[in-house]
Amino acid sequence: MKNELKDTAPQAKELTVKEYDRINERTAHEKNGWVMLFILIGMLIVGIVLTIVGVSLGEAEDSALPVGVVLIPIGVAIIALFFFMIGGFKLVQPNEAYVLTLFGKYYGTIKRDGFFWVNPFCAGVNPARSAMGASRKLSLKAMTLNNDKQKVNDEEGNPIEISVVVIWRITNTARAVFNVENYMAYLSTQCDAAIRQVARQFPYDVSENGDETSLRGSAQEIAEVLRRELQERTDLAGIEILEARISHLAYAPEIAAAMLQRQQASAIIAARQKIVEGAVSMVQMALNKLAEEEIVELDDERKAQMVSNLLVVLCGNHDAQPVVGTGSIY
Repeated sequence: MKNELKDTAPQAKELTVKEYDRINERTAHEKNGWVMLFILIGMLIVGIVLTIVGVSLGEAEDSALPVGVVLIPIGVAIIALFFFMIGGFKLVQPNEAYVLTLFGKYYGTIKRDGFFWVNPFCAGVNPARSAMGASRKLSLKAMTLNNDKQKVNDEEGNPIEISVVVIWRITNTARAVFNVENYMAYLSTQCDAAIRQVARQFPYDVSENGDETSLRGSAQEIAEVLRRELQERTDLAGIEILEARISHLAYAPEIAAAMLQRQQASAIIAARQKIVEGAVSMVQMALNKLAEEEIVELDDERKAQMVSNLLVVLCGNHDAQPVVGTGSIY
């Protein structure tokens, strides 16, 4: 039974991906806007002339009345057609796009910058226009998403606060509009899920061995893992993740004080180890120097006492208070 479930899961995923891949981006059938503008201006002039001529013929006593009656409706119809067709003009700035639908069907996308004319019945679609403003155009520029801080658990189960900055852009306008309800809300939600997934895989800080990847100490590696994780989740929406980096990382307030003490203790231990290593080497150097210069000969007991005194002086937290002995050392 388990094997059957394992075999059917990839097939279901493959069918889902194929279903969404049916909506592919294509170029809309647009015309040069300036050419259409001159044509429509000519239509307007013709409509006005026909209307004026029709009115003039209708008012003339010796004119044939049916000619004026016919010309006036034709002129009015041409003028009305002009005002209807001017709704098809689209002005596209660099790094912007129009996603057009015609009677509920995907008509195409205009991604080239310039002045164009399309079917006036086409409507621009932008699900995120409430967040981007009143424009129905999609921005293809690189944009920044600064997600709010959220509390997650790292690999060791410690609660931490983390937030990321994501730099992204739309590469497939059809997927961004039709595959998800709102591509900006979808990106924000997937960003939260990706943060939790990545944070559970790594500890906040390196362990005592110091040879593992951590959230705090391996910024470049974590950024690449987070970018790949987020890219897999946003391919459905036609979004390319250019960069994803951690902008805030800290222990949760309830354990921040304890973790600070732990870090301070680790730092103190590391400093003490360094001090002891240096003190031992200095004591050894002093004994060797005394023996080479034959300044004084010390037995084992006196050497042990001298080593003890030097280690106390070198490893102490405070300045030593010397005691001068005036008697013999024996």
